[in-house]
Amino acid sequence: MAQDDSRRETPSTQPLLTHVSEFSPEHVRALLAAIIDSSEDAVVSKTLTGIVTSWNVAAERLFGFTADEMIGQSITRVIPDELLHEEAEILSKLRRGERVERYETVRVAKGGRRLDISLTVSPVRDSRGNIVGAAKIAHDITARRRAERELLEREAQLAKLAAEREFVLDSERAARSEAERLSHLKDEFLATLSHELRTPLNAIQGWASLLKQPDVRGKEWQRGLEVIERNVRIQADIIKDLLDMSRIISGKLHLDVQPVFLHDSINNAIEAVRQTADARDIRIQPLLDTRMGLVRGDPNRLQQVLWNLLSNAIKFTPKGGRIRVVLERVNSHADICIEDTGIGIKPEFLPYVFERFRQADATTTRQFGGLGLGLSLVKSLVELHGGSVRVKSPGENQGTTFIVSLPIAHVRAEENHNPAGERGEESSEDLDLPLLQGVQVLVVDDEADGRELIARILQGRGANTQCASSAEEALDMLAQQHFDVLLSDIGMPVTDGFELIRRVRLLNARRPIPAIAITAYARTEDRQRSLLAGFHMHLSKPIEARELIASVAGLLHLSR
Repeated sequence: MAQDDSRRETPSTQPLLTHVSEFSPEHVRALLAAIIDSSEDAVVSKTLTGIVTSWNVAAERLFGFTADEMIGQSITRVIPDELLHEEAEILSKLRRGERVERYETVRVAKGGRRLDISLTVSPVRDSRGNIVGAAKIAHDITARRRAERELLEREAQLAKLAAEREFVLDSERAARSEAERLSHLKDEFLATLSHELRTPLNAIQGWASLLKQPDVRGKEWQRGLEVIERNVRIQADIIKDLLDMSRIISGKLHLDVQPVFLHDSINNAIEAVRQTADARDIRIQPLLDTRMGLVRGDPNRLQQVLWNLLSNAIKFTPKGGRIRVVLERVNSHADICIEDTGIGIKPEFLPYVFERFRQADATTTRQFGGLGLGLSLVKSLVELHGGSVRVKSPGENQGTTFIVSLPIAHVRAEENHNPAGERGEESSEDLDLPLLQGVQVLVVDDEADGRELIARILQGRGANTQCASSAEEALDMLAQQHFDVLLSDIGMPVTDGFELIRRVRLLNARRPIPAIAITAYARTEDRQRSLLAGFHMHLSKPIEARELIASVAGLLHLSR
């Protein structure tokens, strides 16, 4: 026990207790003042009315005001005007005995510099427990706030960069997806184009081989010729659609605008498809408003629009079906509705009906042929006329309605349309073809079949023809004898038709020989280039016999 007592009364403990107990109140206050002055945080005391009663050294460093400048002054001296309401709220809490912990706000130093600080404010009580003031500790968090703001800015920049990167990635993904879609459409289109061109070629080649057999005659011979002619026209229509679309895309399609009587255009289009419709037992019912006025447009292009829509309706309408063609006036527009009882259109495909090369069924098992260009051409041609076209379909096997809307023109009386029966005009089929008796013609083409065909057509009307397989051979023949007309292909090896006509013009500049370019280059710019090179006319392949004969005769008539 003695040992335990001696351990409790060690010199390291007992003298300290005795020493502390001997501190006087003045010593304690001095010690507390020293502790406050050595604090790195601003320590301030104030009354419940906000008057400063103490201001330590750290407060002087933080706010720039000395103790003499602040003691006795209102604490609002360091509070921004827009935050004065905070002081009233803090004082109100202090009067209720509440403590304000780590309240982050802004204060103003001497000279107007703004500081970010964290405040802890506690109520001060007297010996009877009454709240008589407040003790405030202010910690400078300006550096921390700046770092936080910089961090937030960096995070915002990173988020912005991430968003931009994501946007670029999304754009790249969308572009890749669109490129893949277009590539897929291109592949589908090329496969479809190959199919659509090879199908008539198969019939042409097959029947051409059959017609060479000695036992083919009579009706079978006639049928073979009809099949060949029909399939050649199918190929020509495909190429014509492709060229039209190319002209539309490049903005080089021009309209021959004139007053058009829509009844004629509709009736002509119906007659053009009548045979096909009758073969499928499809009834076409025209319901045309007789009071309809004129529209301004290209009659050939408008008839092309109607022919495309009618052909489309016939193609997708089963045997025994019906097609109604309604012409009516809707406000200031003429609406042409082509309504069929065909297979209809799925709702999800309706937005893509007029898109180029787009088909509802592009598989190898599809029932209906075509390139997917017809309806796109319809939309482009109608819009070139200042009109619009739309499509409606309740769904599969419920029919389809196409509505072409064209602005009605205000046409002067002298421009009014005369019905076809009053014109006294004859169709091209009824015209007698001119004879070319004794006309000397030079035909230049590197393709033997092509030049022999042209020669045979002209010989049938009495012309004397000679053929050259190249431009050099043609120049030799022109130098040795006289010809009345020169017919030349454009695309030839070594020396093309443009160079040939240039050299021909140099040979005989005084009396230029009438010349016609006959070429598969059928664009508007190709025609212009041919005329500028020195040809008088430009005919596109495949050649129509009647057009060729009429062109040669007309050119000879003009040159005499």
